[in-house]
Amino acid sequence: MAPTDHSHTAVAAASGGSLHSPEPPVDPSAPSRPSTPTSPATPTGPSDADAGASTGTGASTGTGASATTGRSSKEPKQERSRRTRTQILHTAAEIFAERGYPKVTLQDVAERASMTKGAVYFHYDNKETLACAVVQEHYSRWAELIQGVYERKLSPLDTLYEVLEGAAYAFRDDIVIQAGSRLQIERSLIATTLPKPYEGWLTTMSRLTSEAKAAGQLRPEVDTEALARVMVASFFGVQHVSDVLHGHSDLLERYHELRDIVFAGVTT
Repeated sequence: MAPTDHSHTAVAAASGGSLHSPEPPVDPSAPSRPSTPTSPATPTGPSDADAGASTGTGASTGTGASATTGRSSKEPKQERSRRTRTQILHTAAEIFAERGYPKVTLQDVAERASMTKGAVYFHYDNKETLACAVVQEHYSRWAELIQGVYERKLSPLDTLYEVLEGAAYAFRDDIVIQAGSRLQIERSLIATTLPKPYEGWLTTMSRLTSEAKAAGQLRPEVDTEALARVMVASFFGVQHVSDVLHGHSDLLERYHELRDIVFAGVTT
């Protein structure tokens, strides 16, 4: 039996606000998105057209985005600016995930991205703004994941399984997800407001467990709110232990263990 189509509501919740304004299920009635200071109207560094200029040979950052040097001068200024911001964000995510917020400077980001420090400052006023942008992108990716699973029109229980499976893959493979998660753990060290974690996940899991019970996939006596809390706490605990001990390399196996043990006692 296909789940009631609450995909947009669930995705918005997981994103920490509205769908377009988006942790895996990180869930409806989720916290509002963090406010990100806007870039200054008059830059103190390079012009926007030069914002991605390389300080060296235009080497790749390792994130798949390359430096601007050598690009056609006919490339639209707006596209060049967007690409530069993306390169900075992905490079920052790499370093935040590796070192943690306190040990990262904008100079570190500029050097790894093969840019001038002024280019980074043009797009992001300070380290707090850049960290906030990484967390925002982290939430956006959860929303995309959930939306994609809902579009497959699976049963409520299979939707829940696939959302968490996708989250496990993301924690293992996606540097932005890894960085955003670490930054949330270090939130007390960041002088800006970040979304309150887990609330969106709780809402999404609660919705899916309720739909699964209504579809006859869970036993009548199951408390769906309690099951949602258990799944969120267990999943994020498992991913943290997997990260600390094995760098997420065994996360898929640990998630499957969790899923099979928990749901063996509640499904029909």
